[in-house]
Amino acid sequence: MNPPLPSSIDAADGTGRSGLRRSTAVLVTGAGGEMGHAVLRELAERRINAVAIDIRELDPDTRALCRDAFIGDICDPGLLDRLLASYEIDEIHHLAALLSTRGEFAPETAHRVNVGGTLNLLHLAAEQARTHGRTVRFLFPSSIAVYGVPDLATKRRAGRVREDQFLEPRTMYGVNKLEGEHLGRYYERHYRLLAKDRTPMPVDFRSIRFPGILSAETVPSGGTSDYGPEMIHAAASGRAYACFVRPDTRIPFTTMPEAIRALLELAAAPKQSLSRIVYNIGGFSPSAEEFRLLAERAFPGAEVSFAPDAGRQSIVDSWPEDVDDSAARKDWGWAPTHTLESAFEEYLAPSVRSRYA
Repeated sequence: MNPPLPSSIDAADGTGRSGLRRSTAVLVTGAGGEMGHAVLRELAERRINAVAIDIRELDPDTRALCRDAFIGDICDPGLLDRLLASYEIDEIHHLAALLSTRGEFAPETAHRVNVGGTLNLLHLAAEQARTHGRTVRFLFPSSIAVYGVPDLATKRRAGRVREDQFLEPRTMYGVNKLEGEHLGRYYERHYRLLAKDRTPMPVDFRSIRFPGILSAETVPSGGTSDYGPEMIHAAASGRAYACFVRPDTRIPFTTMPEAIRALLELAAAPKQSLSRIVYNIGGFSPSAEEFRLLAERAFPGAEVSFAPDAGRQSIVDSWPEDVDDSAARKDWGWAPTHTLESAFEEYLAPSVRSRYA
């Protein structure tokens, strides 16, 4: 249960009518997801006060990692008002989102959550900067879903795609993520441009376009890039699996620990070293057939076939085969540590095997 909240805040001194000063905290939205849990764990290890928001009550292990937790919708201004009654936010990790496959069944809902929620939090950050005179750092996970390569021939010719190429997404999720990037750029560089009392650079916006993320901790939930993990879980549990993309389908992937490391490395980078606000990161780019071979090698007797779904195949075909992450390497020292084989042998297979042992 949340503690009692002061009834109001004096913007001049950051206190409520009770005279108690608010605590400074890092806000993590979507805290109940695997990425949220991992970010909270890292913040807890660094003894940083974290406040969580999720649409559902957090499990006890996740709740123990943060100072406070609020249950509700990031589109609800009342929820954010209650949060700000107790805490002064100086950094936001905005991880809450409605993902790609579900977003195609409810695109208007996806837009409301993904864009409306992001706008609410950027406004919150800007207001915190205005009242306290400090820029608020804002970490925003974006996605390769922002890309829209027009056809397979172009995809194969393009090779490693840069941040400024092929930005014509096919999914509402991709549209939402691209819009979130643009909103972040606006709030950092141009917010209230004509206002005489504007706060320069209220938000320090930093974003990573993540490739497909392979996780050993959670069962895949039907995401558009989940065909690799789905194969592995099916093989480990002795179930036959019909993959929803062609064997030659290829997009970039990374592991969940690498994704968390990248996010926190970008958060810690000196602002003067950053030449962009949005960065690609890469890892490895296997074909679906390569996933099949690894699954069958690790789990003899695995039954994997291919039954491409036209809709999901068209989405994955619009994403690049690989991404150019040279800017991340140059600006903040990003360097992936896993190959496909090491990710599979050292991270994925042992954990998945133990789950079904």
